[in-house]
Amino acid sequence: MPDVTVADLVTGWGLDAAALATVMIVAWAYGRGVRRLALRGRRWPVGRSAAMAGALVAAVLATQSGVGRYEGEAFWVHMVQHVLLGMVVPLLVVLAAPLTLALQTARPATRRGLRRALHSRAGHVVGHPLVGWTLFGGGLVVLYLTPLLDVAARHPLVHLAVHAHVVTAGLLLLVPLVGIDPLPGRLPFAARLGALLAAIPFHAVVALAMTASASPIDPRTYPSIDDQRVAAGLFWGAGEIFTVIAAAIVMRQWWVTEQRAMARDDRRADAAAAAAPEVAV
Repeated sequence: MPDVTVADLVTGWGLDAAALATVMIVAWAYGRGVRRLALRGRRWPVGRSAAMAGALVAAVLATQSGVGRYEGEAFWVHMVQHVLLGMVVPLLVVLAAPLTLALQTARPATRRGLRRALHSRAGHVVGHPLVGWTLFGGGLVVLYLTPLLDVAARHPLVHLAVHAHVVTAGLLLLVPLVGIDPLPGRLPFAARLGALLAAIPFHAVVALAMTASASPIDPRTYPSIDDQRVAAGLFWGAGEIFTVIAAAIVMRQWWVTEQRAMARDDRRADAAAAAAPEVAV
């Protein structure tokens, strides 16, 4: 196995200018929206800001720390980067509700454009869970069970495109299932939970294929079969944990929604009882 240690990941920082610029732009835009709300006397939930901060930190770790520096030298490090970019960052971003923030703080023309995009035919298609599910799962299969991984390792633009796909596919999977932004045609909670659980086999199938392979899937970049098996185990375990956490979030959202509905029904019943004329005994 390549001699890359956890200490290397902690100390081996470098600069990925494109990734860092993206992180800074997102941080600036989100922070600007929060400040605009504050100037209007409205408070943006701290938990959502914390989620976005966590997503940005995860993106920095994946691209600027030793994870980004050594991901081309050890398959298990590459897999740590994939987990950060494809699972951690998308999950935290959707919990940060950036669309809701934009709809509350953007200029009127921008808000109208966002609403039109969300309710357009293209918006319905892109926001459909099947699209995210297909891109997320299909992307895993194509990346790890075809020569794409080797191509990406040798061509920087392809490598960048793979990173962009990993993040985008994670977002498209999670926005309609876990996200709290307003989307048209949201699935019932039971269907969202089912769609999440249906994504589990992708991690298992890819991990099993890498574990069972008698030779490295990318022998030029990652020649160690032991390294590959460690990466497969890490990927499988992270995928299971990711799914459980996302499912738990959906379950909590479901419970909160039911509690609010019950509270509304109780208030209506109390108001109807108070408005009803008293019957003389």
